Amino acid sequence: MKNLLYIFTFIITVSAIAQTANNLELEKQKLKQALIYSDKTVAVNSMFSIIALEGPNSIYKDSLAYLYFNERNFLSCFLVTNDLLKSNPENVNILELNAISLESIGAIEKAVEKYKLLLLKSNNNYHAYKIAGLQLAMSKFDEALVSIKKADEMLDNAEITVNFQVNKNYNQNVPLKPAIAYIQGLIELNLDKKAEAKLSFERALKLFPEFSLAKSKLLTIE
Repeated sequence: MKNLLYIFTFIITVSAIAQTANNLELEKQKLKQALIYSDKTVAVNSMFSIIALEGPNSIYKDSLAYLYFNERNFLSCFLVTNDLLKSNPENVNILELNAISLESIGAIEKAVEKYKLLLLKSNNNYHAYKIAGLQLAMSKFDEALVSIKKADEMLDNAEITVNFQVNKNYNQNVPLKPAIAYIQGLIELNLDKKAEAKLSFERALKLFPEFSLAKSKLLTIE
């Protein structure tokens, strides 16, 4: 009788495992099809099912974070990335999504904290630039000046461009190095350092002669 009970338990366990595997494969197929058809709602639902079936360490949590980010659902992206960072705080890509999400939902001080952590791990001058820009937005001009000078001294990431809104009808993409010089000029203006600001705007234009906002600021100073 005891042996029969063991056999019965084994059969139930195997059946449950097989059913879970079948359900998992079905949800993965649904997810694949949803992404092909660009149905983000079904894709998110399938990811939730896959995560529930695979457990808290499912790699699909990362995919869910990226899907929320691409859909500009920054609050959900922040919540997922925050959860992921608890178990893997060294994941630079997830930390960057977390920082951008905080910035996008208006949690600027928290975003600065995360960008500072990110900078320690990435040593990327764009992240130092982001810190300076957010400190400028918070009117922390002395801190912003330190951050932007650090960004300027770091090895340049020539692949990155920054988008500036020139007016309601025109945005301009600017390489990172002249963007850093321009932000430094804005910070110096707020610190009433007009001579230094003029030099920063001139440097921005030397690096990128078509920089509309730098031209405008330089004309204003002169």
